[in-house]
Amino acid sequence: MSSTIWSVDEHLEDILAAVRPLEPIELQLPDAQGCVLVEDVVVEVALPPFDNSSMDGYAVRVSDVEGAGEEFPAVLTVVGDVAAGDGGLADGRSLAPGEAARIMTGAPLPEGAEAVVPVEWTDGGTGGGPATAMRAHSEAPEGAGGEVRVHRPVKAGAHVRTRGSDVRPGDLALRAGSVVGPAQIGLLAAIGRAAVKVRPRPRVVVLSTGSELAQPGEELTGGRIYDSNSFALTAAARDAGAIAYRVPAVADDAETLRATIEDQLIRADIVVTTGGVSVGAYDVVKEALSSLGHAPGDAAEGAEGDTDQPAGGVDFRKLAMQPGKPQGFGSIGPDHTPLLALPGNPVSSYVSFELFVRPAIRTLMGLDDVHRPKVRATLAMDEALSSPPGRRQFLRGRYDAEAGTVTPVGGSGSHLIAALAQADALIVLPEDTTSAEPGTETEVILLR
Repeated sequence: MSSTIWSVDEHLEDILAAVRPLEPIELQLPDAQGCVLVEDVVVEVALPPFDNSSMDGYAVRVSDVEGAGEEFPAVLTVVGDVAAGDGGLADGRSLAPGEAARIMTGAPLPEGAEAVVPVEWTDGGTGGGPATAMRAHSEAPEGAGGEVRVHRPVKAGAHVRTRGSDVRPGDLALRAGSVVGPAQIGLLAAIGRAAVKVRPRPRVVVLSTGSELAQPGEELTGGRIYDSNSFALTAAARDAGAIAYRVPAVADDAETLRATIEDQLIRADIVVTTGGVSVGAYDVVKEALSSLGHAPGDAAEGAEGDTDQPAGGVDFRKLAMQPGKPQGFGSIGPDHTPLLALPGNPVSSYVSFELFVRPAIRTLMGLDDVHRPKVRATLAMDEALSSPPGRRQFLRGRYDAEAGTVTPVGGSGSHLIAALAQADALIVLPEDTTSAEPGTETEVILLR
């Protein structure tokens, strides 16, 4: 068997070449959150659909309040109320010279009115000094009549939101490829769209393997550790935009693992396993997956080492990277569901997720840019960083955007999970780098 060493870029390219965006579906607005639009959305109804007041106050004609001041206010006859949801003045009449209508925020500007005077610029119809608010109509219905004294002039259009000032019919509201978030849902609802055509959020099933794994909250017995990977990767999948399902840790038994994965395929667009991909006698993922599907590309190449056997559905490989050297990828089941098998060490699994699984999820979503942002930054530390020759190393770090520097966090061990919680970036040391001195500029992958 071949002992081919794959590069990080080759493995990722192989994954993305085999993953296709999910088929579009029509979803109601609440269900479309987090999905990606597959068509442009064009405005059919002006927003706002009519001229309306942006303040509580009085609708007036500009000429009636010209020159008004606190010493010599303009005195207008109040002919009624216009509340939000009304079609105008109650009798459908237009505002005549010398008249004003009490108007509420969001209410349509009555015919004949040219501007709105905020209630604070008037006496509120009380005959006294400047008002601070309107009295509730239910408590003082007489406020819709009588007189109001206006203490300041206004220009035409003052405190009026004009029809179509936000968007007009024919405008492009949202472009295909946009992620539907809260603001986008608000816009869609505001222009009258109840449903949109999107690619659904991918369903990701995450499971850890290992008889040594206990669930958080259980009592640890000799030789056991808590399962952190499935929790971290499920959260990472949700952060990437997926609907994620976490499966409790599966023991080191090939039949149990195979049955568990087969049961999960009904709700999976992609399956992620962690652990069991190395060369130990109890690394059962390769054994379990040997009869579940078809591997992309040349699955006949053993990649863990010269003595490895291929696992029909998933191609297991050695990658020129640290951490995360052992990796697996293929498709399983009748629907050829993509499966990524990640190493079990916590840092290895997390780094592998960021490099390979996250781009696959974003590709399923139909996004154009599937990668985390990358920047160049200067290494800020006291001692040089060492890196194994021929491997691309990914170290945890904290990035300072203002200073343009990145500082390593924790050591290089793939089991050192505590530093992950402190890191917001991955420091990338290329394959041809064996030592990086303080002050060296290098590539940084931003995680937040």
